[in-house]
Parts: sequence; C-alpha cells; structure tokens
Amino acid sequence: MKLEFKLDFPDGMPNGTAQMKGEAIRYKFVNGRKIPYIDHYRKPEVQALRNRLVYMMKRYKPEKPSDRPVKLTMFFFFDVKNKKLWGKYKTTKVDVDNFYKEIADVMTLCQFWNDDSQVVDLRLKKFYSEKASIFISMEELDDEPTGEQSE
Repeated sequence: MKLEFKLDFPDGMPNGTAQMKGEAIRYKFVNGRKIPYIDHYRKPEVQALRNRLVYMMKRYKPEKPSDRPVKLTMFFFFDVKNKKLWGKYKTTKVDVDNFYKEIADVMTLCQFWNDDSQVVDLRLKKFYSEKASIFISMEELDDEPTGEQSE
C-alpha cells in the first residue's frame, strides 16, 4: 500500500509542535494524604493543531491500519513572499523533527498504522514556498529488508 497526500495551510504553516508541553502541579489523595504531582498536558495551541490535523488527515486514512514496516516521507513547505527563496531549503527554525513527531502521533491516532514505531525509513525536508503545505508519502515495506546487512 502506498498513500500520498498534501495538507494545505492557507493561513500559514502552524507553529505548534509536540515539544510544546506544559506542566502544572496537581494534588491527589492517597490513603487520606494530599500528595503533589506534576501533571504534563498539551498547551491549547498544540491541542488545536492536533485537532486540525486529525480533521485534515482522516479523509486519507487507509481502510485498515498498516501492520508492516513503513517508509515515510514528509516535505514541509513554508510560505514566504520573497519569490527568490521559493524552492530553496529552509535552514531556520522551526525544527522539522518536532513537526514530524506531532504528525506521526496524529497518523497513529487516525489509524494509518498501529504505532509510529513501524516507521523504519524516514525522510524529512523543509523548503520555502509560495504556499504553506505538507506533502506526506507513506509506503508499506516488505517485512524483510533488502540490500546488504551487517553480520
């Protein structure tokens, strides 16, 4: 199975990533004693991005989740007005690996695969472009790798 699709962001590339987490001290009662603990939660802007991605991706999800190794390619296109930059690599923030993590989590949530640990071949690139978008290609691989293997 091979899937390819593009997510368009007319209002610009979103900036919430999986790294944007918050912490709050909460309390719970254990054996009648009030015990503090740190509660990790998603910031509202990250949850909003996740909800938006789920809405955008659910139309592309396969009939059943993959249970095979997966090759995943993502190209991130960041919108800029300067036409001279279009098609060139974007070497400034935001870190592309943080975007990948959030999208992979959403793909798991939308059941593209059973777990994002199935991604065994990953390619990420980020470019400047006229319009903000993300191109995603997901391809199931054979269970046995091809090519040379170290012994």
